[in-house]
Amino acid sequence: MKFDILTIFPDFFRGPLDYGILRRARETGLVEVQVHDLRNFTKDRHRTVDDRPFGGGEGMVLKPEPIFACMESLAGWAPRPERVSGAARQSAIVLSPQGQPLDQALAAQLATLDRVALICGRYEGVDDRVSEHLADREVSIGDYVLSGGELGAAVILDTVIRLIPGAVGNEASTRQESFTTAAAGANAAHEGAPSSTCVSGGLLDYPHYTRPAEFRGMPVPDVLVNGNHEEIRRWRRKKALAKTMRNRPDLLARVALTGEDRELLDEIRKGD
Repeated sequence: MKFDILTIFPDFFRGPLDYGILRRARETGLVEVQVHDLRNFTKDRHRTVDDRPFGGGEGMVLKPEPIFACMESLAGWAPRPERVSGAARQSAIVLSPQGQPLDQALAAQLATLDRVALICGRYEGVDDRVSEHLADREVSIGDYVLSGGELGAAVILDTVIRLIPGAVGNEASTRQESFTTAAAGANAAHEGAPSSTCVSGGLLDYPHYTRPAEFRGMPVPDVLVNGNHEEIRRWRRKKALAKTMRNRPDLLARVALTGEDRELLDEIRKGD
């Protein structure tokens, strides 16, 4: 998979790309990431990338010329209609607070593509002709405003790359994380051999503990050390439901709850 990042601050990505999963994925050839400096695609001696918007208003907006010129210089990009229709396994994304919210489902969709361009806005945003005629989608990483799209691009890189087969050492771990929807939900643990884990099924993750079994008077819950896989699975599911109900109750409306889930929620509400 290949990523192209269009930015006026290319050095920003030296840190995110040089550590952890992103670094390993690049070094093993799973992904290729190229960072393009938009100032290299300007034509004036001041290398101007922004201008005041028509109609007035505060702040500056990134100009369309360097962004179009940069994208058009990159070999292999399909025309926008082919990307919009899905005929081409590519996507050019404008990072914008007005965009589609990034979630695990969108990350999984992007991970199936062959190529993604991340266009990092700055100042008050990007000339809208970029979104209308060049990019095929806008994406936001949250309901807040950042100084630019570079942080958002780094988040998308990490979220998507870790879903590419081979990027994470234990691929099963990416199927058992918060916000990851599993068709079988909590019942996935019942299929085949007993499992001490519990797929999140779109819930927040359950609590994790490691050695020592007791730390400064704080013990690991007994259920996790008794060796009963079914009790562990049920405990973890109940904790995931409780955390989701407490921190993100909106997620419960999106999850296909099982009969066991509803029983556990009743127990949680009763304080059991």
